[in-house]
Amino acid sequence: MENVLSAFADGFNNLVGVVMGISIGDILDILVLTFLIYKAIKLVRDTHAGQLLKGIIYLLVASLVVNLLDMTMLKMILQMVWELGFIALIVLFQPELRHLLERLGKSKLKMLGRVTMEEEEQTIRNTIDHLVKSSVAMSETKIGALMVLEQSTILNDVVSSGTVVDGAVTRELLCNIFYPKSPLHDGAVVVRNNRVYAASCILPLTQNHDISRELGTRHRSALGMSENSDAVVIVVSEETGTISIAHNGELKRGYDSITLKTELEALLIGDRFENKTENKMKVWKRWSK
Repeated sequence: MENVLSAFADGFNNLVGVVMGISIGDILDILVLTFLIYKAIKLVRDTHAGQLLKGIIYLLVASLVVNLLDMTMLKMILQMVWELGFIALIVLFQPELRHLLERLGKSKLKMLGRVTMEEEEQTIRNTIDHLVKSSVAMSETKIGALMVLEQSTILNDVVSSGTVVDGAVTRELLCNIFYPKSPLHDGAVVVRNNRVYAASCILPLTQNHDISRELGTRHRSALGMSENSDAVVIVVSEETGTISIAHNGELKRGYDSITLKTELEALLIGDRFENKTENKMKVWKRWSK
């Protein structure tokens, strides 16, 4: 049996080699390398590490120049920098790498069927309900609030500026956090994986100088966060009680309970679960036939 499988593998490998001029190993090598490069670029983009990438490029250029000019001392220094660079990158990206491993673990659980699409969708809907109820409650009492709903962009730099809470998203918790006398009310809440992950976080201010002067720090912070990530940011004005949403560098105002729920469902759920369900039904129908 082993001889048959070996012969089949050799024959297939030779066929691919004749047709494409490369072996299966070469194809796998290219695919894995492409995947790793894609993940590296995505990690840099999602963690706002563009400046770090520029620094690495500068070091590469400096190394080429030093080698061409045969500058002995600088060559030794840069060699030491590159030797320690790998360890430095692990230290710098430790939170992101941990978050990536956690997501891989959760994906594995989903593949095993422990978390269904229906359960995931229901969890998001429950989170939306509590966000809407808390936003409306704080709007009625004119309590200022700033809630960041993390999406694909990892916001560890924002989380590190606040206090980790890691509690369930409920109306009571959110209203208590933003109550004026609460020690965590000053700043933003970050909602990660349908949980209130951190509070009292500092957000970057918008770089857009053309926005209305009527907008205060909360709205400018919400816009800044939406300009630097794909996060959805809910703002409740302390002066007017107006509920707003910032996303993709745009600020929309004047939401009520119905329109806020509809907007959040469109942004956080959309049609991704419907598409998955339709594909699942198509596969089931084909299999049944």
